[in-house]
Amino acid sequence: MMSQRRGIHLDQSELLCKKGCGFYGNTAWQGLCSKCWREENQREKQKQIQEDWALAERLQREEEEAYASRQQKTQSQPSITPFSKFEERKTKEKSSKVNTVTKFFIPSTKTPPKKDAPPFDTQSSPSPSSSTSRQSSVDSDIATQEFIDFLKPLKSGREIFKQCRAFTETMVYKRDIGADELSECVQDFYQNLSERLQTQFKGSSDQVECIMDEVEKYMMTRLYKEAFCPETTDDEKKDLAIQKRIRALHWVTIEMLCVPVDEEIPEVSDSVVKAITDVIEMDSKRVPKNKLACITRCSKHIFNAIKVSKKEAASADDFLPTLIYIVLKANPPRLHSNIQYITRFCNPSRLMTGEDGYYFTNLCCAVAFIEKLDGQSLNLSSEEFELYMSGQASPHWPLTSGATSSSSNTALSQVHKRLDLLTGLGERQERVIEKARQLESDLIDWTDEVEQKVQSVLESFPPDMQNPPAPTASGTAAASSAIDSDNVENELLPPPLQPQVFAG
Repeated sequence: MMSQRRGIHLDQSELLCKKGCGFYGNTAWQGLCSKCWREENQREKQKQIQEDWALAERLQREEEEAYASRQQKTQSQPSITPFSKFEERKTKEKSSKVNTVTKFFIPSTKTPPKKDAPPFDTQSSPSPSSSTSRQSSVDSDIATQEFIDFLKPLKSGREIFKQCRAFTETMVYKRDIGADELSECVQDFYQNLSERLQTQFKGSSDQVECIMDEVEKYMMTRLYKEAFCPETTDDEKKDLAIQKRIRALHWVTIEMLCVPVDEEIPEVSDSVVKAITDVIEMDSKRVPKNKLACITRCSKHIFNAIKVSKKEAASADDFLPTLIYIVLKANPPRLHSNIQYITRFCNPSRLMTGEDGYYFTNLCCAVAFIEKLDGQSLNLSSEEFELYMSGQASPHWPLTSGATSSSSNTALSQVHKRLDLLTGLGERQERVIEKARQLESDLIDWTDEVEQKVQSVLESFPPDMQNPPAPTASGTAAASSAIDSDNVENELLPPPLQPQVFAG
């Protein structure tokens, strides 16, 4: 007997950041929330910078000592060491990197806006990625116009638009940087703009969140081609691996995952179909917020299916197995790339709290579970799991739990042979029935043909040659009376003249 199923259990604490800050973590950030991940990443980078500087100084000291030793031997004038220039160059690069994002928030004083200038000039200040050098897609044009319309009522709308436009156009041509660096630049811009809206523009938290949603929509619609599944990553390769893995797990049933859903109920079946549709639709969206909305709708349909099936509210232990089942049935396109895109470029506050963050974290857990799914999770032996994964067996043909691999193969082979034999017997039975029906039809035709021949033969003979029918009792009486009447008539009539015979 198999040991009791390990089950699919996920404690609420497992979804939270490992640092204990109370926000939702993410597998892409090693279990940390976006805030702790950024802090940890910055510490690592600062540590790496310090180590690089220490190495450079050590190499420079060694070079200076070697140079001084050579100069003592030659008694020549020591030349100026290049360390001062090296230090000056590193300081300049460091200050330039720090001010990369903050410079977008400094208003330009070279070209003050004219009094009669329109509030939003989409063609102002030439840039390397203006409309003359690239073709804007229809979605980008629509997003730009909607962003302008949203910002028009705001006092700081013009400044916000200029900053977002300048940053976005700068990022368009940075195709050579890695996805993590691009994500870091976008996240830095989000953070700086959010802080500026709260401090300088004196916006409320709800207003700032609303503005940041529109900023994300505008920027990521224009940066989608560069930011989604970039060539510098292996996202496409992982997408194919996950799709292949899900296809190999097509045999997993509701019972194996302990999913509390009854698809025989029409309302439940409808909710399952809607959940599958929503998670597939995620790939068609461009904005991270809209992709998250698809995940949220999918999750709500799942909760409804569980509630109708169980006739009570669903728990976290019910939700995760059902989400795994939905993902297996849907096999969403580019699942890994969509998760990475949301992780890298979504407004971080949305992933850290709220229902969007909760459902997204569960989706990441579901994908991680699918990647590590084994026989114990499904209450199967390792031999059964491998047979099902290889396609040599199916859950519809259950095997003995204690059978070895060789005996399982033998039993499976016997089952296939018996199925083939039954199939052959069925075909033979169909042929026998068909022959019997043909024989019956031929017999009926032969009988009709014989009767026709007999009738034609009888009709070919004259009537007096035919055998008279046997007399009946009434016929005998009639014949008798006819004879008596003839006798009476003979007695009344004179005798017939006899011929005279003359002698010669």
